[in-house]
Amino acid sequence: MNLAAVDLNLLVAFEALMEERHVTRAAERIGLAQPSMSSALRRLRSLFADELFLRAGAGMQPTEKALALAGPIGEALRQIRGALAPDQEFDPTTARRRITIAATDYGDLVLVPELTRLLRTEAPNIDLAVRPLTDASAALANLERGELDVLIGGHLPDSPRCVRHRLFEERFVCVRDMARAGRSERLSLQDYATLPHALFSAAGGDGLPSVIDALLARHGLTRRVAVTLAHVVAVPFAVTGTDLIATIAERVARRFTHLADIAVVMPPIDIPAFAIDLINASRAGQDPALRWFLDAVDRCADRLRH
Repeated sequence: MNLAAVDLNLLVAFEALMEERHVTRAAERIGLAQPSMSSALRRLRSLFADELFLRAGAGMQPTEKALALAGPIGEALRQIRGALAPDQEFDPTTARRRITIAATDYGDLVLVPELTRLLRTEAPNIDLAVRPLTDASAALANLERGELDVLIGGHLPDSPRCVRHRLFEERFVCVRDMARAGRSERLSLQDYATLPHALFSAAGGDGLPSVIDALLARHGLTRRVAVTLAHVVAVPFAVTGTDLIATIAERVARRFTHLADIAVVMPPIDIPAFAIDLINASRAGQDPALRWFLDAVDRCADRLRH
């Protein structure tokens, strides 16, 4: 391809189409008339010898070729914008931007609501897209390719091309049906092992053995996992009205004390806490919008630390 013949504005149009998945909205996003955006799409199709975007319902879906181009084109545009305006002040109150993150169930429940409220107050024109973080290695690869801006969750892998920020630590608590928990503030170890357990396992399967099973084994005890659930949001509701007990992250449990009839009690064994981290690509330091976003996440995490 002759780069001298490539109109940079076409790449900007491609970026808008990828984010909006709609010709009219993409045109509005970058200040074009709808016919001009349609013309840009035709030129993009000719340039890349691919349909790129296909009609689907009221919008458009990207082809495999478009998905493969999205990361490199987005990264190239970010580099160009940073080079042309390295000292430009970022104003979150007026900036228009789409930031894409991948988060675990924990991040969805605990951090994303805080972040959403902050964005709506301080940066109402910044759009946030949250993708599921189920395969950490695949998500990290997407981050390195520029298809994601940030990963948020626990037990995330390292990469020499990415930067890790510790947001806070989380501890485990037990949840039980309120009526069955009674007035007891602490379970005995024997009771904990004897009660049937509900288990959250994001990766599928039975999630065993886990660190909890290893700790019980030191005391010559085992537990029965009666129910295994794929989403942590289901755990408090599975416990309500049953004899089940579940061990989940404390900040998640506290979110449901007013929605499900559950009691939060401390486990009878010392379960190690785990870290909630944010990972971003090293290039984020050259992007004023991402630098502001990282600070926004840290401010939300600071509220959760106290």
